Amino acid sequence: MVRQLAWNHTRSHTNSYLTAEKIVQVPTMAESITEGTLKQFSKQIGDYVEQDEEIATIETDKIDVAVNAPEAGTIKEFLVNEEDTVTVGQDLLKMELGGAPSGGKAEQANEEPKAPASDKKETSSQPDGGKEKEAPKEEKKPEPKKEEPKKADKPAPAPKKEEKKTEPKKDSKPQEESAYGSREERRVKMNRMRLRIAERLKQSQNTAASLTTFNEVDMSALMDMRKQYKEEILKKTGVKLGFMSAFSRASVLAMKDLPSVNAAIEGPNGGDTVVYRDYVDISVAVATEKGLVTPVVRNAESMDMVGIEKAIAELGKKARDNKLTIEDMAGGTFTISNGGVFGSLYGTPIINLPQAAVLGLHAIKERPVAVNGKVEIRPMMYLALTYDHRLLDGREAVTFLVKVKEYIEDPRKMLFGI
Repeated sequence: MVRQLAWNHTRSHTNSYLTAEKIVQVPTMAESITEGTLKQFSKQIGDYVEQDEEIATIETDKIDVAVNAPEAGTIKEFLVNEEDTVTVGQDLLKMELGGAPSGGKAEQANEEPKAPASDKKETSSQPDGGKEKEAPKEEKKPEPKKEEPKKADKPAPAPKKEEKKTEPKKDSKPQEESAYGSREERRVKMNRMRLRIAERLKQSQNTAASLTTFNEVDMSALMDMRKQYKEEILKKTGVKLGFMSAFSRASVLAMKDLPSVNAAIEGPNGGDTVVYRDYVDISVAVATEKGLVTPVVRNAESMDMVGIEKAIAELGKKARDNKLTIEDMAGGTFTISNGGVFGSLYGTPIINLPQAAVLGLHAIKERPVAVNGKVEIRPMMYLALTYDHRLLDGREAVTFLVKVKEYIEDPRKMLFGI
């Protein structure tokens, strides 16, 4: 009797283990992020998931965070709805741990006998002597019987086509009644990233004493250098040499004489302390479907142009593939925004707080300019530097932009750092 009770206890304990439940919670995302929007569930109730398989996506104001299954099991219940705001540690869904359900195995068993049946049909088409003659005879007999009802069914969809024709006529009536054409409106809720971008841009306008200075740069020398060496650099390093690395390098060198461009204001009530940095982390503005993101090239002061270009290319790819992490975008001491890739001729970028300045690049256009007393057609680009006047005076901002211009117009200077 005692053995029987012990066996029953062991069996019940085993069954409870096999049907153990697990509550999946919102994972820790970053120190600065405590909540997000549950964008979608990747699985449905009743679906079996493997360990570490993605089951949900949470949209934050910076990146999308994937929620993965902690263990293998079957999803039993959703504890929140899509588009709900969720916080770190909140319960998301309930899982039943264990292997794949028996239903899945049964379906596989049903599919297995179908496979050899299809193999027989395939082999019948192969040249096997008498088998070829028997197969077409059997196929020809049922085919005409099936085709006859199909022919009889063909006139059936005709009235359906007539019904479809009458539907657009009903829709066209309200359009004819309006003398101004269509006046429909659609309201779409802003995603968290766009809301955060709007908040930070408005904060920048309200906090910084923003002022923009402009200049123009002759791109001839840089374009000639790029044309001469881009193929060789691509073969040796696999990096496509662009213009962003040149402007990044020029900015780093100009900051040596004007460190305030790489500084920031910190402290209460708008800030009372200036932080000067010996390193340069360049935020590169990248446009994505969800909004503008600024991944960071760290310690750009220690890189050459090829190294900077490689880092920018890697970050750009991660941004397009939606694989940027919080670490990729954290920090940044100076921003470069290239609106020229979209055809922008002129613009005033907004400072990315707590940074002190942002450099805006624009489209390269051939224009007539005066060169040594003669008019020549040169590829010209407008540069814009928006800076925080609380930290930078006009003299410093203009001097910085002129130095960047000089480095770009004579890239050889960047080799010597003069």
